[in-house]
Amino acid sequence: MTPIEVFAPAKINLTLAVTGGRPDGYHELESLVVFARELGDRVAVRPARELSLSVSGPLAAGVPAGEGNLVMRAARLLAEARGVTAGAAIALEKCLPHGGGLGGGSSDAAAAIRALAALWGVAPLDGAEALALGADLPVCLAAPAPQMMRGIGEILSPAKGLPELHLVLVNPGVHLDTGAVFRTLARLYPEEASPGEALPEAGDFETFHVWLLGQYNALTKCAAELDDCVPEVLAELRALTDCRDADMSGSGSTCWGLFESADAAARGAEILAARRPGWWVRTCAVAAS
Repeated sequence: MTPIEVFAPAKINLTLAVTGGRPDGYHELESLVVFARELGDRVAVRPARELSLSVSGPLAAGVPAGEGNLVMRAARLLAEARGVTAGAAIALEKCLPHGGGLGGGSSDAAAAIRALAALWGVAPLDGAEALALGADLPVCLAAPAPQMMRGIGEILSPAKGLPELHLVLVNPGVHLDTGAVFRTLARLYPEEASPGEALPEAGDFETFHVWLLGQYNALTKCAAELDDCVPEVLAELRALTDCRDADMSGSGSTCWGLFESADAAARGAEILAARRPGWWVRTCAVAAS
């Protein structure tokens, strides 16, 4: 049988406001989440007697291939929820930095859920069912449509009126622990933020750009307390002539720079990659909504 392949796009948080804490340790948030059109990992599945996972690709180093991988947990949760007794051989191709703030693990798990549901002939998990795997699972199951994500990640609404966006993504090769970033937030910035201004629906770049300039990622300053790599990356992005805005994605350490065109993004990425050859630098487009 030809393997069933599903694309797992990079998840990018263009905004992230932390609006409250919860007794269970989770945080309430509001975030504009978009997905890269052609940049991401790939998941392929084929029939097998048992569940197994293999990991390959240019950024496979350090990614667990056993039960420690969220893909395996997603596969077992789907099988249990749908009464599936068949196995599957799952192959994960890693092209995104591991633990880099691009939702790679959650996007991989969401792709695996879609692929295995097709292989086994069952309904995929919905967002509420998948929330047990992590707060990013519901939004990754909604990919590639841009979303406003609220609550702990379970409340989604389509982000309408987005123009086509062109980004340069940069990861300096430093892993930031998500738990440590949130603990820093609680220690240094315990006050709760108000939700951001409503996303405009004009659909043109300048209107969106002006709105985005008034937003922020509340975790950027926390990541900077843990490692100076994030301020360094952001300074390099903002120094590029055509970069219109820049911030960190998720809990880092990947940062994004916004450009008005694909050509401008490509020029910026070429300059930055030459200046910082040890960094992971990629361009991506986000489709209009």
